[in-house]
Amino acid sequence: MTITDDLQKLLDILPQDLRQILEKHPLRDSLVEVVLDLGRRPEARFPNQAEYLSETPVTQEQIDDCIKRVGTFGGDNRAGIEQTLHRISAIRNRSGKVIGLTCRVGRAIFGTIGMIRDLVETGKSILMLGRPGVGKTTALREIARVLADDLNKRVVIIDTSNEIAGDGDVAHPAIGRSRRMQVAHPDLQHQVMIEAVENHMPEVIVIDEIGTELEALAARTIAERGVQLVGTAHGNQIENLIKNPTLADLVGGIQAVTLGDDEARRRGSQKTVLERKAPPTFEIAVEMLERQRWVVHESVADTVDTLLRGRQPSPQVRTVDDNGKVNITRQLVAINGRGGQTLGGEESFLPPARQPNGWRANGQMLALPSLSSEAPKGSGRSEFDRLLDESLNDHNGFDFANHTRQAGPNGEDLPLHVYPYGVSRSQLEQVVGVLSLPVALTKDLDSADAILALRSHVKNHAKLRQMARARQVPIHMIKSSTLPQITRGLRRLLNIDDPDVGDDREMQLFLHSASDDEMDALEEARLAVEQIVIPKGQPVELLPRSPQVRKMQHELVEHYRLKSNSFGEEPNRRLRIYPA
Repeated sequence: MTITDDLQKLLDILPQDLRQILEKHPLRDSLVEVVLDLGRRPEARFPNQAEYLSETPVTQEQIDDCIKRVGTFGGDNRAGIEQTLHRISAIRNRSGKVIGLTCRVGRAIFGTIGMIRDLVETGKSILMLGRPGVGKTTALREIARVLADDLNKRVVIIDTSNEIAGDGDVAHPAIGRSRRMQVAHPDLQHQVMIEAVENHMPEVIVIDEIGTELEALAARTIAERGVQLVGTAHGNQIENLIKNPTLADLVGGIQAVTLGDDEARRRGSQKTVLERKAPPTFEIAVEMLERQRWVVHESVADTVDTLLRGRQPSPQVRTVDDNGKVNITRQLVAINGRGGQTLGGEESFLPPARQPNGWRANGQMLALPSLSSEAPKGSGRSEFDRLLDESLNDHNGFDFANHTRQAGPNGEDLPLHVYPYGVSRSQLEQVVGVLSLPVALTKDLDSADAILALRSHVKNHAKLRQMARARQVPIHMIKSSTLPQITRGLRRLLNIDDPDVGDDREMQLFLHSASDDEMDALEEARLAVEQIVIPKGQPVELLPRSPQVRKMQHELVEHYRLKSNSFGEEPNRRLRIYPA
């Protein structure tokens, strides 16, 4: 990466004693900002620390002297230095007098978008999310240069505070051949956005800090006209935009809808649910969690739909190592709240608040609480807010470990002693252990409370039926010795086969002792089911896999109550999944 900062021009506006200290400072090249507040000691801030530059408090004369060197402040209380990217922001008292300055260093970093260059070249609209100071504007500036210089596109930058292309009438070289439109007042940004499309025939519009409803509406208007959008917004994650009524339109908007009886039954949800209102303005979203660690949502529409169903998406995690190599991994949702897994060996990136309780929800929209449950009086929360919170918050499935039962289905004490016949004992132990079911396996038919057997074996074993009848032990039959069939059989035995009970934890069964290749194959099958087969009703063919891996994929498909079969000749034999 190549860094250009013109730091000396920023230091020249500071009081002489502070300037001399910073010019000799060992961390000079990593300076983030200098803060001057009336009556307080001047402070220099660096990426990982802050320190005072003097023991003498800042005086009004020093602040006024800095302002003279800077020039006038705009309607957003920001000013700049000609031909640089630095930003000086003012703090005023009630009478409008400047009593504080934040002098922020602006740097042009060439090569900073190597992590998402392939996405930029697709021509899709991209939204950059992140907290202040994480580098959104720097990335935006570099994206504009790459689009204009390397991809030869007509790029227009809407530069509200002259932060992208620098202060003055001549744009900073960091934006390349991009054109810059300045905004007279922040309230007029949405008008300038529309003006840019109507007057200057851009192929790409670049916008920094979309923050009002009018700007979000203007962005949608631009996107509907076929212009590629690249913009930033404050907020760490897409969930922040969903909860923000001002900016929710950027990700498609949210509305409460009432489903018909058949559709509600098919989804396994109540009749009033939240759904995305329209296609997102931005097709791709990038969450800039750290400067060298970005989370990429390749389809904002799918991510929002997934979140509204109470599940967690599986986005890409892109990092850059010390050698500049970009590593791309796939995030899988956390299991039992113990952190996530990624395909490729990366650690979980999600903060604890976002970690769900299962690898995925069950492929259907989860049930929402009844509309009759109103918010507490005086809370000020609308029914829509309550639905939104319920959709985005974790939906913890039925907790078998903490669920206390006085007795089994026939009055027997728990744990329920089960005698397996023709069913894999290792798979049974796996299901019981992972789901924490109150079940104990026994080899003695006399001590058994129930028999779990394969249907084909029971039909040809009259003696077993006779022994069970004599001991008054019920026989529960399953079609095959697979994880979904065993799970359903045990849940029927315990009378907890309730359609309203979430079964997130069952997905952990498929990840039990799975290798990276098996995890990859399961993720492929899951995405095919959840993104194509269920929503679109279309069959899907998966990549060729080994017999053992295909068996795991078959079981995963069976978990969704769908059908699949294998076809083709080895080594190209593969799975085909059919809609319900």
